[in-house]
Amino acid sequence: MPSLSLFWFRRDLRLHDNRALYNALQKGKVLPFFIFDTNILNKLQDIHDKRITFIYNEVLHLKTQLEKINSTLLLFYGEPLTIIKKITQEYPVTALYFNKDYEPYAIVRDNAVTGYLNKINIPAFSFKDQVIFEENEIVKDNQQPYTVFTPYSRKWKERFLSEDFKLYPSENLLNRLHQTEKSKTLSLNDIGFKSSHCTFPLKEPDLNIIKNYHNTRDIPSINGTSRLSVHLRFGTISIRQLAKIASVNNETYLNELIWREFYMMILWHFPQTVEQSFKKEYDLLEWNNNEKEFKRWCAGNTGYPIVDAGMRQLNETGFMHNRLRMITASFLTKHLLIDWRWGEAYFAEKLLDYEQASNVGGWQWAASTGCDAVPYFRIFNPELQTQKFDPDYKYIKQWVPEFDTPYYPKPIVNHQFARERALQAFKKIKR
Repeated sequence: MPSLSLFWFRRDLRLHDNRALYNALQKGKVLPFFIFDTNILNKLQDIHDKRITFIYNEVLHLKTQLEKINSTLLLFYGEPLTIIKKITQEYPVTALYFNKDYEPYAIVRDNAVTGYLNKINIPAFSFKDQVIFEENEIVKDNQQPYTVFTPYSRKWKERFLSEDFKLYPSENLLNRLHQTEKSKTLSLNDIGFKSSHCTFPLKEPDLNIIKNYHNTRDIPSINGTSRLSVHLRFGTISIRQLAKIASVNNETYLNELIWREFYMMILWHFPQTVEQSFKKEYDLLEWNNNEKEFKRWCAGNTGYPIVDAGMRQLNETGFMHNRLRMITASFLTKHLLIDWRWGEAYFAEKLLDYEQASNVGGWQWAASTGCDAVPYFRIFNPELQTQKFDPDYKYIKQWVPEFDTPYYPKPIVNHQFARERALQAFKKIKR
């Protein structure tokens, strides 16, 4: 058998414009593989987790595509380093190619794998693929990271517009893949999960929605957002392709893509913010942390209809509209005075598009503990949010059918009381 490069699919489940795959194919025969990572899967609570169904479907789709051209996709279930040791023993591997991941666990995992390969003289090549700019590419003039979004986004746009971003048409080189028989297909049951029977959003960008995004993005009752976040999360679409579309069609939408990279950069530079407040003094906040109230928030039974609608949509579909993410997070941290980490962990368990950097960043923004966060004295009034973004109660009635009936619960807390309590808790820190 001729020598082979390995390509490791991870958060880049596509053949189109896949940078590491493109570079691997430039060098000769390539054998692609995917690992259902037990370090991640074993932490998931729900055997019907919608994300696993999504990933599984996309991986099988890739495998089918590759088998049509007499190649295959090797599928494994286990711990990545153990699996890669096994592959290098079974095949004449000369190199490993993969696209970078910037989350704390991924960095540790990838360092372990590349460290092992270095010991056995197999080079590992990693590439930027899930972001336009990474790590230290957008920093202040003194080389320090930005911690405020506006100047970061300004420099991001200047650089984006000044550079010619090419795509990496790896799909044009697939004839260079290793020709082999079909490999074994793992079932969902083999990896400890069952199908969620969930409807997933389409991966093709809707130009009409993107062009009108600035007008429709805050109205949860209409189809006014792209719903592409899950595809960005798992790399079933190319960020380069989407950023190019956004840059010529809607700056507001482009800004959302930049927020995603801003939070990724923050997490990369400040990995401690996964568990600690970015503004360290706020780790001294005296949270109320009432478990019964937290359970009512999780279930969408707070007696605040806009909050409950958002939580019920999340629980049923794995999706929550961005405006509702802000409202529900503000309500948990300010009205109920419950630690943002509790809410972040719940979203991490439920969100189909869960991305650690954006989730941690968004929660710390809402809780006023993060970088460039909403000021602590800005506390969303759920009633005013309803009047602005769901005045006819279309969204609320869709998800809270007992709204405006005797069966709907009374408010869990009085708004004015909750607001004053939150202000006092934050003022203690500010003294």
